Parts: sequence; C-alpha cells; structure tokens
Amino acid sequence: MSSEAIPLDIDHAKHSIGGMGGHIFRRFTHVIMCLIPILYYTKGSQLSGFFSMEPNEFVTFCLLLLIVLELLRLYFGIVIIGQREYEAKQISALAWGAFAVCLALIVSPESKNFDGMESGIYAAPLIWGLTFVDPIMGEIKRSKKGLKAAIIGGLVTSYIIWLSSTYFLGTPLIASIILAPMTVLGELPTVKWIDDNATMILLPLTVLLVIEPFL
Repeated sequence: MSSEAIPLDIDHAKHSIGGMGGHIFRRFTHVIMCLIPILYYTKGSQLSGFFSMEPNEFVTFCLLLLIVLELLRLYFGIVIIGQREYEAKQISALAWGAFAVCLALIVSPESKNFDGMESGIYAAPLIWGLTFVDPIMGEIKRSKKGLKAAIIGGLVTSYIIWLSSTYFLGTPLIASIILAPMTVLGELPTVKWIDDNATMILLPLTVLLVIEPFL
C-alpha cells in the first residue's frame, strides 16, 4: 500500500512507529535528504574517492546496498521509528525515496559547461522536490485543509524550487515550468505497488528524459 492509499483524513502520526516522535523523525529524514545533491555535486569525487570509485559508481553501489538491506528488512519484518506498521510487509517509503534519489543522480542529464552544483541542473531540483514538497503537502492534508489546498501548497513550493534552480543553477526555464507540476502530480496517485516518494521523482524524471533533447 502506498502511503497515499490510506484515506486523507487519517492522522499518519498515529500510524507511525514512535507516534508523533516517529512522525517528526519521518519528516526530518525527508528534509535532510536535501543535502544529498549538494554533497554529491560539491564533494562527490572526494567521497567516492575513498572507495576508489567514480561518483556514479558510488551511487550505484549505494543503490545495490539499499536493495539488499531492504530485502533483509522485509524478510525479518523489521520496522524502525518513523515507519508505519504496514511497511513491515512491503517496500518502505524510505527505500522507495532513496531508490528514486539514487536514480535521479545516475540518470539525470548534467550541465556540460559547469562543475559543482551547477552541473546538477536537473537532479538537484528533482530531489529537492521530494524533500520539501512531499512534507508540505503531507502536513497540509494532515491538518485536514483538503486536497486542493495541498495541491496549491505543493505547486507553490515546487515552482519556488524549480525557478530558483533556473536562477542559481541555470536549469532551462521551460524545463522548470514543465517539471514543477510533474513533481506535485507524482504525489497524487493512490496506487498500492509504488510509494509517492518514488513517483515524485520518477514522473518528472521520465518527462525530463523525453523533453531533454529539445531543451
């Protein structure tokens, strides 16, 4: 079950391991992931160099390790603080999110004209969309202000992220205009086989790969 397969009026904090503390920790893990593209594009070569790998190789290794650890977690039915009870028997939201983040770093086109953060013109806003838009939309829905308010809040946040990336990183403006709503759209599906932590990155990433030759 995706986290969004639970009715919108249910307080997710009550269904998280650790109660409200677990819910806060879950939100914290979302936000702290905003550091991943910063570390990757500014310190990636140094960090991966410790393991005699290229940055992409290191991310791929982390992805494979993540898959192994998630399979072990599922085999033993382990849930940690912040996770929900049903995640003992299905791929966790955290694993889905981490998988999508790794894929964004590996697959996203990079700027050929710059180094550092400016080379992450797509991967950075893709990941920041997950780390900020998802918690904001989740908290708006949790406050019972309704899906419409959550979508508006998500769109505003997403456009701030993408347009800021256009200004500071050089992300093409047309890409930001198109991909910002894709991030929000990726949060909406209520499907059982994939979590919105993945679709919030994978949907705009897929659209990006289609339109990138025209940018």
